[in-house]
Amino acid sequence: MEVNGVCAVVTGGASGLGLATARRLLDQGAASVTLVDLPGSDGEAVAASLGDRARFAAADVCDTGQVEAALDTATRAGALRVLVHCAGRGGPVRLVDREGRPGSLDTYRTVVEINLVGTFNVLRLTAARMATNEPLDGDRGVCVLTASVAAYEGQIGQIPYASAKAGIAGMTLVAARDLASRAIRVCTIAPGTFDTPLLARLSEDVRGSLAKTVPHPSRLGQPAEFARLATAVIDNGMLNGETIRLDGAIRMAPR
Repeated sequence: MEVNGVCAVVTGGASGLGLATARRLLDQGAASVTLVDLPGSDGEAVAASLGDRARFAAADVCDTGQVEAALDTATRAGALRVLVHCAGRGGPVRLVDREGRPGSLDTYRTVVEINLVGTFNVLRLTAARMATNEPLDGDRGVCVLTASVAAYEGQIGQIPYASAKAGIAGMTLVAARDLASRAIRVCTIAPGTFDTPLLARLSEDVRGSLAKTVPHPSRLGQPAEFARLATAVIDNGMLNGETIRLDGAIRMAPR
């Protein structure tokens, strides 16, 4: 499906991978891109900076009513055909902490809820909208989800995040098979270490050490590289049911 002329939704669109993807969709001629992010984000200002084809809809991805309202905003511009779901968060948990106490079940539950349940919620609600579309280039819609290399090599302390991202990788083929009869494709991108606002909080020494762990190119990934892959998935009609690592051949160490 060509990006030119379509209406898209990008969750987590106020920063990082989501913002880079929204920019690329607009650069490639998307008729409308709705940035979905939390109410406390800079989404309104970011959307305004992207021009009159961008709009912002505040929503918690786990809240069905808020997501439905955001999708209503998106469909005012036309049939919704593209979803790039980047929203998520981390949260460290050890199974046994330094004092010998069990790790936090609340943190585990929250991280899994936002990353995994939130992904399912956005995917199901978006797919229901896409299923009513007339086919375009053979597709009614394309959904690109975001996992992580942590789905395969989660590091110590990442157990909630790794669990959630492994769940997203696990749902990808099943979702693609489920939605095949509706002519909706589903793929997932599993990024490695990317230069996002989360990593920007780290010191230059730590960022440099992370970059050196990437075999080639030995640097942090750029959000624009994620965006290029997302639009390539949209464009290539045979990409379906696949989780694609985007990581410079990194395999994460235990810590």
